[in-house]
Amino acid sequence: MTMDKDISPSRDEVADPDVIDANAHADLMADTQPAPISPPPVPQAAGTSRFHESARAQVQGAATYVDDIPEIKGTLHAAPILSTVAHGRLLSVDASAALAMPGVRDVILARDIPGDPVLGNFAHDEPVFAQDSVQHIGQVIGVVVADTVMQARRAARQVKCQIDALPAILNVHDALKAQSYVLPPVFVRRGDVQAALKTAAHTLHGTLEVGGQEHFYLEGQIAYVLPQEQNQWLVYSSTQHPGEIQHWVSHALSIDNHAVRVECRRMGGGFGGKETQSGHMAVWAAIAARKLKKPVKLRMDRDDDFLVTGKRHPFAYDYTVGFDDSGRITGLKLTMAVNCGFSADLSGPVADRAVFHADNAYFLEDVDIASYRCKTHTQSHTAFRGFGGPQGMIVIETIMGDIARQLGLDPLDVRRRNLYGTGERDVTHYQMKVEDNILEPLLLKLEQTSSYRLRKQSISAWNAASPVIQRGIALTPVKFGISFTATLFNQAGALVHVYTDGSCQVNHGGTEMGQGLNTKVCQIVADELGIAFESVLATASDTSKIPNASATAASAGTDLNARAAQYAARNVRDNLAQFVAGMDGCGAGAVSFRSGQVITPMGSRPFTEVVKLAYANRIQLWSDGFYRTPKIHYDKATLTGRPFYYFAYGAACTEVAIDTLTGESRVLKVDILHDVGNSINPAIDIGQIEGGFVQGMGWLTTEQLVWNDKGQLSTHAPSTYKIPTTGDVPEHFKVDLWPEPNREDNVFGSKAVGEPPLMLAISVFEALRDAVARARPGARVQLDAPATAENVLRALGRLDA
Repeated sequence: MTMDKDISPSRDEVADPDVIDANAHADLMADTQPAPISPPPVPQAAGTSRFHESARAQVQGAATYVDDIPEIKGTLHAAPILSTVAHGRLLSVDASAALAMPGVRDVILARDIPGDPVLGNFAHDEPVFAQDSVQHIGQVIGVVVADTVMQARRAARQVKCQIDALPAILNVHDALKAQSYVLPPVFVRRGDVQAALKTAAHTLHGTLEVGGQEHFYLEGQIAYVLPQEQNQWLVYSSTQHPGEIQHWVSHALSIDNHAVRVECRRMGGGFGGKETQSGHMAVWAAIAARKLKKPVKLRMDRDDDFLVTGKRHPFAYDYTVGFDDSGRITGLKLTMAVNCGFSADLSGPVADRAVFHADNAYFLEDVDIASYRCKTHTQSHTAFRGFGGPQGMIVIETIMGDIARQLGLDPLDVRRRNLYGTGERDVTHYQMKVEDNILEPLLLKLEQTSSYRLRKQSISAWNAASPVIQRGIALTPVKFGISFTATLFNQAGALVHVYTDGSCQVNHGGTEMGQGLNTKVCQIVADELGIAFESVLATASDTSKIPNASATAASAGTDLNARAAQYAARNVRDNLAQFVAGMDGCGAGAVSFRSGQVITPMGSRPFTEVVKLAYANRIQLWSDGFYRTPKIHYDKATLTGRPFYYFAYGAACTEVAIDTLTGESRVLKVDILHDVGNSINPAIDIGQIEGGFVQGMGWLTTEQLVWNDKGQLSTHAPSTYKIPTTGDVPEHFKVDLWPEPNREDNVFGSKAVGEPPLMLAISVFEALRDAVARARPGARVQLDAPATAENVLRALGRLDA
């Protein structure tokens, strides 16, 4: 229906703001009668595969990242001054040579910090710049500011720091001996483990070491800080947590939060490495910008990024497990030693989540878990996809494999005997009831679709005829809890604006790092308003729009932000429904929105027309939305309660081959069945599953972090640190989605998909251990992660321990 009459009021009309003239209303109604109901069938936006909202721009090189923002006149560049000693007293800093170099404007040190010299994080244990001591090689002592990037970097190398070296603790074993901790140890116990182990039919004792992982985001760490009027600051940051950047910068500058605005349109990858660590760049750049009264950009060199920023936490384990003749666990005593680096950062919640996930998919009746948060003189380790969950799961999967080989049973059968039950054996060691358990049918389905049993027979036949190349296979489950373990972060806000042409803009507190969050949010908002996906635009994350937003982490980005955006859109829709119901003389509940039409029992109108009518009648066309996750609670002192809203499940069957002469390995086949609930965007979800699996595969096979005996990270560049490439992805890589909605009331019935798939890659590690075991019948498999060629050879007994 077209509109021939201008219904916009003249600016000089005077009327009661709450009353529409009866005659005018009658005229308006005459021109806005609904058409017969015949909206064209348009598929809903959610539940279908849609292109990533930035995909075309990214392919064309037109998507803007922080370093693409045009630099305003007078922009200076900063580069960090790094400690070359792992632990020592910082006696002096001589910057004279650097200051004499061309283009150098200043050297910024701890004395130049206007606010607190310690970062504004919860532990308050990490200095902005090193002051009296240094705690790791690569710790930032200050920054050099110059006219160009390369001038700043060259000058930073010329700053001479006098450091009196002190003894350094470089591994968790030495930290445990010295009782060197960033946080107190945590203990979680259920039942009587000592009695259970004493009466167990069988017991095993074992150890395991699992290395860390570099985030290796495509876009490195960067911040661009611009002074504004009246001591206000604009910060462009590649960050997963704009709210924390705002807090940290205001804390360091000793100003109110409202004086700092942080914006992030997108990141070129984050994986947890930009949850807290991006805050350092912003603070360093802001301090320099304040002193020099100039815009300052700090873009980290990749080598410096490796040396400065934290990694996935390395873990060391010691366990004793009791079990019966069928392989069912009857008691478990487990010690986790977490390498946290020199400060707490997020080590507390990471280590807590590892404790929460030490069961993975299995019921542990009598269990005693000790978690030691060790302080070492290395980079402060931080969030990484899975956030401690992978480190918790891998040890119990190792134990399952060990039990099976000890008893001569199939590892899958042992795993299935230990699964959580339904109505029994369904309470975790931290006292949360598992109410949405689909583990048994999911594993059974994948066992069938992957032809697991037949392939085991084929592998045995292959190995019998192949003395050098040995194959292995494993099918492992995943049960991953979804919610921030810090309960207060489980909240989100959003704004939805509908414009008079019917287009819609949405802003929320989440950040886009390539995972498709903005795309999913737009799909949800489009369906809530009954308009086309293409009519909805998501804008940059901005602390001046959504305050106090949580980090985009814990796989909760869509759960939180899409739900908040849905509520905001629903408020606008309800306003429009009430307005249209008034015109058509029906109840607001009888008004529906779909296919770009607003439909009542009287007929339908185009959404665009309704919006124009509503505006003319002063109906609010924008709204906010807020969501907080229900049901969750837990006692931080005892680590008991319900820390998670629901669990995401999955399983992977992986076949591998190892060369017993060189230790080299290859992943041959992968079959995945994963639970994402009702998928909001199947293409994006499958992409996340594939990417998460490959990243987890890298963690457990090729990505080895090596510190030398002086505390220097030797693997600090692509030449020495090996992430997976396309050549490492197997030709047979099959992903299926479990066909069931989330049993909890989550947005669209979906489930989180960011982190859980990474842990599917534990099947790679277990398959490698299976191959080693087949190559050494009867021998105990001792393989540490990552399973590099060297570690595989050592497990095969071809290298000294």
